[in-house]
Amino acid sequence: MSQVSPYPVALSTRRLAAQSGWSLGRLTEIWEYRELLYFLIWRDIKVRYKQTVLGAGWAIIQPVLTMVVFTIFFGRLAGMPSDGIPYPVFSMAALVPWTYFATALSSGSQSVVGSQHVISKVYFPRLIFPLVSVLGPLVDFGIAFLVLIALMFWYGILPGAAVLWLPALLLLSILTAAAGSVWLSALNVQYRDVRYVVPFVIQLWMFASPVIYPASHVPERWRTLFFLNPMAGVIEGFRSALVGGSSPGWITLVSAAVVIVSLVAGAAYFHRLEGTFADRI
Repeated sequence: MSQVSPYPVALSTRRLAAQSGWSLGRLTEIWEYRELLYFLIWRDIKVRYKQTVLGAGWAIIQPVLTMVVFTIFFGRLAGMPSDGIPYPVFSMAALVPWTYFATALSSGSQSVVGSQHVISKVYFPRLIFPLVSVLGPLVDFGIAFLVLIALMFWYGILPGAAVLWLPALLLLSILTAAAGSVWLSALNVQYRDVRYVVPFVIQLWMFASPVIYPASHVPERWRTLFFLNPMAGVIEGFRSALVGGSSPGWITLVSAAVVIVSLVAGAAYFHRLEGTFADRI
């Protein structure tokens, strides 16, 4: 026979509502749910390679085959300049951060809408969804980066002291992907046609970034606009640190400033709509 406890039970409730602004308390809340973040990242990695023949080999095949195609058509046939660097290394040094960014951005834009079954049942910071999409592809990034290092040694290119900038450049890559994912994931809840626009935008974005050409090849009248592209600084920074032998230039600093502003504004926009996600989805 069940008995009713004579002591009152305190129920924890949380009210979700559309809000404006952003506070450091939101970052603290995400830290409190860090174990959930780790679990979702691990689940995302396992799902990505589940029931695949090549598994993690896709992290190698995609950038390598793209590098081969770029080398043949742009490096050989079109004679695209590469600042004195062998074109396979030149393009691969750009494809490693770019492939990571494109994968994270594509997945991040769908992260909230794709988790509608969870959003309507339990509360935790919704910002975790785009963060999972941004941090999960780092495994593929690491594998592709090892291939890039092997390619550099094949061509006899040894990184110099500027390679010490790589951790900061990797962080900038993560923040760039996070800024785009936060914006697009929130916009995708309001406007479902965002999912159709994102693949097209990513393709255009690649040609607007110095992946197949050096930044020095951009005409002078377009450089101000070109340097506002955060991926331009990320890619040029990677090239400089790995094969250029020099520290990242001011282009990377401009990209860092653009990314920080975009990330803060995107987080505020995401937070303002967060309370309406369950109703809109």
